[in-house]
Amino acid sequence: MARRRIDPADGALALAAWRADPDGAPRPTVATAVRYALEELAERLPGNSVEVRVPPFGVTQCVAGPRHTRGTPPNVVETGARTWLALVTGALSWDEAVAAGAVVASGTRTDLADALPLFSR
Repeated sequence: MARRRIDPADGALALAAWRADPDGAPRPTVATAVRYALEELAERLPGNSVEVRVPPFGVTQCVAGPRHTRGTPPNVVETGARTWLALVTGALSWDEAVAAGAVVASGTRTDLADALPLFSR
């Protein structure tokens, strides 16, 4: 089970606020929404073989498989906050984001298409 730092109620409120105004949500709201979604991903896909990065707000490890402990992980997903929140809410599909270059995914375990979206509309 992933360790939660964001109260799920606070995370859901932040996500709802971001959905209501993706361009105008305050930075602390975006940060809370991103971290909440990263925690949810780790909860649903427990493991340590993929590192998902959403700089500057957060990072998590997920997906069962070999654990990585030092240096650059072999399986990395990196994207911006807006793209991440669009992916987890279903406003953007994984394939669309990758094709547009909005997600950088390297490694054999980084396809998160089947795991997203995390939250229905």
